[in-house]
Amino acid sequence: MARRIGLGKGINALLDNNDDQPVVQIESAAPSPQPVKSKGQDIDQLSVDKLVPNPGQPRKNFDETELQELAESIKTFGIIQPIIAANAGDGTYIIIAGERRTRAARLAGLETVPVIIRDYTDQKRLEISLIENIQRSDLNPIEEAAAYKNLMDFSGISQEELAARMGKNRSTVANALRLLKLSVEVQKSIEEGKVSSGHARALLSVTDTKAREILYHEILDNEVSVREAEKRACALNADKGGKKVKPAPVKNRPAEIDAMTDKFITKLGTKVVIEGDQNKGRIIIDYYSIDDLSRLHEILGG
Repeated sequence: MARRIGLGKGINALLDNNDDQPVVQIESAAPSPQPVKSKGQDIDQLSVDKLVPNPGQPRKNFDETELQELAESIKTFGIIQPIIAANAGDGTYIIIAGERRTRAARLAGLETVPVIIRDYTDQKRLEISLIENIQRSDLNPIEEAAAYKNLMDFSGISQEELAARMGKNRSTVANALRLLKLSVEVQKSIEEGKVSSGHARALLSVTDTKAREILYHEILDNEVSVREAEKRACALNADKGGKKVKPAPVKNRPAEIDAMTDKFITKLGTKVVIEGDQNKGRIIIDYYSIDDLSRLHEILGG
């Protein structure tokens, strides 16, 4: 079962539909196209050949194994939920929601599928495709970041507005967009699951491009954990000037404070020093660029 992500708006709300989403079962041996009336909506049987992908579809990669499994289910039970599509005006229909089901239907050998036809602006098509994918079949981090950027560029909305529309924290959107600052090679590794989002955050905290490249290959070649990558990132930033500054050890300080220091480093992905003892002291958090400062501000609840 696909993991659902809590959003401020559900897909039904974005589809501007006050009725319940119709659920119909169409057997794989479908009859000739006939409109079906269900709960105030027309459900047409359209040829799968007339359905074309949405150019703004955020998902670019579809797992072949999962598609085949869905195709086998469709052979047995048919399409349970209709595809949502918009008339392109040239005899084809742009898929708004349900490209995965459409692909699986083709694999299952279906000639027609149930479709609800609606009219949407380009902006609305992009927004619904993004929401539908996040809710029903998670995008990889790069696909999600690219979808956010496309929607912001196309709609001219800010990060704050996008976050509100997606029902997410602004920091979540900001951190996703930062992934697009990584090199194409690193982004591809994230898409392929070779580098996790945690590793990516550690890489982004390294300000020197060459040092970032070194850490990237260490992560790939040595299976470095996220926590270790964060520590190495901190060390690389500290070494940037050719000097590695180590804080003077504090005598008779409880080990718990050193453990807290490690937790701060892991959480913030940067160099953190706690000066003091169990009674009083100060916390020093390093940043290495305005983007890094903005990232820390978001993490700390700014």
